[in-house]
Amino acid sequence: MKINADFAQRVVVHGKEMAWKDSPIAGVGRKMLDRIGDEVARATTLVRYDPGSWFSAHVHSGGEEFIVVEGVFEDEHGIYPAGSYIRNPPLTQHTPGSVKGCTIFVKLWQFDPDDRNPVRLNINSMKAKPVLERPGVSVIPLYQDTHEEVRVEVWQPGAKVNITATWGTELFVLEGSFEESGDHLQSQSWLRAPIDSKIVATAGSFGTRVWIKTGHLRFVNAPNN
Repeated sequence: MKINADFAQRVVVHGKEMAWKDSPIAGVGRKMLDRIGDEVARATTLVRYDPGSWFSAHVHSGGEEFIVVEGVFEDEHGIYPAGSYIRNPPLTQHTPGSVKGCTIFVKLWQFDPDDRNPVRLNINSMKAKPVLERPGVSVIPLYQDTHEEVRVEVWQPGAKVNITATWGTELFVLEGSFEESGDHLQSQSWLRAPIDSKIVATAGSFGTRVWIKTGHLRFVNAPNN
């Protein structure tokens, strides 16, 4: 299966406008944003757990990274409310689910294969720091290594934001909205900008909070299904 698999193309997907599709697990739905592979895949996906639904125990051979968008996500390692940012590096194992139900934005098979650094953060408890050379922009750093950088940026209402996507960039809107290249992106919209492109955005009238990942598109690969 291939969905938005040409990484040389700019892609915009509005998650809220997509229909939920059943996964192989009862009570778990998904919206596929990009994908290379079948059930084991390099993928970017919105996943919804109905209350009381659980995946069976599994190993993330290529790593898993996600943000809890709504509700409360759970596994044997912890309980994670909306705003949690989690990195489960390659070879980690868990049994995920949700007692009350939740929605997560999740990325699979996009790690440095040698990464062994778990991350457990609550974005809502972290303070954004203003960037002096970027008026109207504040940043919450989440993770950085030689493979990638991950952060949340807070854009003030009407802020003009320029990002040079030297090694490609992805944005996922957590709150608010912005305009970019004629597209209106709002909560749960996702933008993937290819290598050597530019993002020129204007924050909406209520401002924007956006998750940003850069650098990793140099290393596009997929598991062998």
